[in-house]
Amino acid sequence: MDKPSTVGFVSLVGAGPGDPGLMTFRGADRLMEADVVAYDRLANPQLLLLAPHAEHIAVGKQPDHHPLPQEGINALLVQKALEGKRVVRLKGGDPFVFGRGGEEAAALAEAGIPFEIIPGITSAISVPAYAGIPITHRGIADSAAFITGHRSTDIENPEEDWSQGSLGADTLVFLMGVKNLPQIVGQLIKSGREPDTPAALIERGTTAAQKTLVGTLNDIVEKGCLISPPTILVVGKVVEQHEKLSWFENSAQRPLFGLRILNTKSFSGSNGNNQIAEHYPWDEFDKKASASGAEVVHIPLIQTAPPADLNRFVQAVEDAVLEQKYTWVVFTSVNGVSAFFNQLGALKLDSRCLGGLKIAAIGTATAQALQSWGILPDFVPAQFTGEELGKALPVNSGDSVLLARSEFALPELPKKLILRGCIVDEVSTYSIKSAPSNRMVLQQLQNKDLDVVTLFSPSGVHALADMLLDAGQSDPLSEILARITVACIGPTTAREAGKLGIRVDIVAQEHTSQGLVEAIEKWRKH
Repeated sequence: MDKPSTVGFVSLVGAGPGDPGLMTFRGADRLMEADVVAYDRLANPQLLLLAPHAEHIAVGKQPDHHPLPQEGINALLVQKALEGKRVVRLKGGDPFVFGRGGEEAAALAEAGIPFEIIPGITSAISVPAYAGIPITHRGIADSAAFITGHRSTDIENPEEDWSQGSLGADTLVFLMGVKNLPQIVGQLIKSGREPDTPAALIERGTTAAQKTLVGTLNDIVEKGCLISPPTILVVGKVVEQHEKLSWFENSAQRPLFGLRILNTKSFSGSNGNNQIAEHYPWDEFDKKASASGAEVVHIPLIQTAPPADLNRFVQAVEDAVLEQKYTWVVFTSVNGVSAFFNQLGALKLDSRCLGGLKIAAIGTATAQALQSWGILPDFVPAQFTGEELGKALPVNSGDSVLLARSEFALPELPKKLILRGCIVDEVSTYSIKSAPSNRMVLQQLQNKDLDVVTLFSPSGVHALADMLLDAGQSDPLSEILARITVACIGPTTAREAGKLGIRVDIVAQEHTSQGLVEAIEKWRKH
């Protein structure tokens, strides 16, 4: 095959051990730019959201099952690059630590394809760290060795090889060793390790499913019956630090540890093509829930787009800022703020032209979005709902009010204002459509991998119902979500969920991301 005039570029990117927050910024940048992403089984699928418009190709191997052999993966990378594509090879952990990244790089070099290596955080050090096990520790361990757990079945004289590996380092870290655990432990003891040497098995490290079992070489095989891959084995006196240094699995410090929470919130504040790219690494709810110990899967149910009647929106902005037609402009979401001020910019205007208007916002997030544009809202209701704003907004009869909000907004707010004698104009600042990642949501629900599903808006509730209907799910929503806890940001969203037969278990008292996390923590305690 002749090379095209423009050859693509391949980035071999380490995805880290499982926690998506451990992805490097450079790796994230390459995903945002990618045309093609070839990803491993152990790369967190959450990271694929950084490349929503790229072609996603699963090339991950499973134990004893390699749907695409290594030679095929090498050929795929070369082929896509020869098509002029920007290719990301997303590999669990680090590409050069038992990741066969060296073979892929060699294939690219031989084909004359330009490439780069972006290291990732290898599970060999990160997973023990998340279990509170330092692989080196002053006065205890001055050296460490990383060993593949498959190695004992690949050599003719394993005893001799294990002797060198086991006696040459204070700490031994075995990757991919669950299947061969009895052979590994037996060979370690034969080659000089004492049976009472501390050992630990860490399953699914850095995720909400992390589980650590501590023992000795004498009993770790028996305890290993309770462990499934992917698992790391750590051998050495440093394992004794686990009891004192364990932090990730500490329920006192991290009350939501063990929960997998689906965040269905849209990525706010952008009408661009790659909304998540502007919010990496994830949003406020993700960060706060993760800090509390949860593993957050952020897959938006909806995404924003320009309003259907763009001319009407533009005219409303001009009426507000040029004609001073309104007494109040009310913003009900971060998306509405972003759309409004982006339109101001298109008109070559900025926040100075709002000096004669009073501004109201529902919620702290919307108020903060306004502040980022230099606007301090004149009014924010104590309860972050449209109904409360409609009752409490300090208006006079005859005041004209512009409601800048989504096409799907509920009618309670304008009704309240009209009853109080206001002249109300509603304008859609953005429209809502189902996100293309809904298939990922459906897969999570079908696999029953989730503990909590969060709902942040009535439009999100309807998107969930529509998604299941489009997928041919005939069971009522209440049955599909029967084993999953449903948490809503506030009463308006909860009421909409109830109308569709969705049982709501948690409603945040403070209608913010922080309030929702606190509500889930309170539910977890009881």
